[in-house]
Amino acid sequence: MAQEGLPVRIAASVLGVTESGYFAWRSRPPSARSVRHTWLTDVITAVHAASNGTYGYRRIHEELTSRHGIAVSRGTVQLLMRRAGIRGSLRGQAAPHPVPTTGAPDPNERAIRP
Repeated sequence: MAQEGLPVRIAASVLGVTESGYFAWRSRPPSARSVRHTWLTDVITAVHAASNGTYGYRRIHEELTSRHGIAVSRGTVQLLMRRAGIRGSLRGQAAPHPVPTTGAPDPNERAIRP
């Protein structure tokens, strides 16, 4: 907040927190969950890169649990991939077919009589 030029007192009152609570939060070390999520994101990125960007969250989860021995849920893998902007490739899906046009007029474009 200070880097953006906003006084801590004003920001704390707008957010409904105390100034001492803000400073305590700022000096607190990262939680175990955030440290693990950072580490897992690095591992997920490496596995995704090793698959040439083809693996989605299901395959990456399988890779992490079976080959790397990491206990992690599919939901966590999906969440971390979404946050990191990682997506698997969409192979084997057909492109949508164009809808054939008939000569009939569109019912939504008809003239409405008063």
